Amino acid sequence: MELRDIEIFLTLAEELHFSRTAEKLHITQARVSQSIKKQERRIGAPLFERTSRTVRLTPLGDRLYGDLRRAYDLIHSGLARATGTAQGVQGTLLLGVMGALGNELRPVIEEFRARHPGCDVQITEFHFSEPFAALRSGEVDVQLMWLPVREADLTAGPVVLTEGRVLAIAESSDLARRTSVSMEDLAGRRVLDTGDVAPDYWIHAMIPASTPAGRPIPRGPRARTFHEALALIAGGQIVSTLNAHVDRYYTYPGILYLPVHDAPRTEWALVWRSADETPLIRAFVQTGHDMGSRPIAPGP
Repeated sequence: MELRDIEIFLTLAEELHFSRTAEKLHITQARVSQSIKKQERRIGAPLFERTSRTVRLTPLGDRLYGDLRRAYDLIHSGLARATGTAQGVQGTLLLGVMGALGNELRPVIEEFRARHPGCDVQITEFHFSEPFAALRSGEVDVQLMWLPVREADLTAGPVVLTEGRVLAIAESSDLARRTSVSMEDLAGRRVLDTGDVAPDYWIHAMIPASTPAGRPIPRGPRARTFHEALALIAGGQIVSTLNAHVDRYYTYPGILYLPVHDAPRTEWALVWRSADETPLIRAFVQTGHDMGSRPIAPGP
């Protein structure tokens, strides 16, 4: 089995969808079908069960996936380590994250260290009120940021994490008996004011200025850090849409987190200064790209 055919099989086994597999690998759907049929003929048994609506692995395909996934990862890591050595990739990458997301990015960091034994990663926290300051000042080399990032001097790279959103409210809120809320429930409720440093487009991607129906969402008291915001929410002064991982990492007295069932999913991408890209940055970004986008598990 050629390496490209292995990649097609592994991707289809994970996506369980022919068109998504083709899109992800930048090939045609016919190429995916041809590759799988060729492997099934060679092995002599089906690897996938296909219906008009579903695609799923057969027991044989599932065993083959486990074997090939391990082998493919070893080959990929070996090639990456050799490339890193040849390119002289070394040093400590300074990585900027918000709050607990350094833990969610740990698989990428560990894979990067495995590929490049002469390298390390040092994590620095930054705040939403000044999202680009540390990156532009050189305090960090790469930041993990929610999209979109539309800054002329910055490059937004691969999406490495995705997640849903919650609405943080006080326990005394009239919404407290709900099991979920809609973006329309934000109409007329004061939300977090992050100040005037962060670009509006970036803040509004997380905390919009109006509901999908166009009803205004007023800004409330200002907070510069996440914990300042939590104190305002617990006191009933504001509500705020937040990324769903807060439900796992931040239990706060007096606050409830309700899923926002119609909110867009957050995409977290690696971002760096375009003019200052180094072999170290390229190696870390390539690791994130190779590992793909991983959904963050929801909280309790």
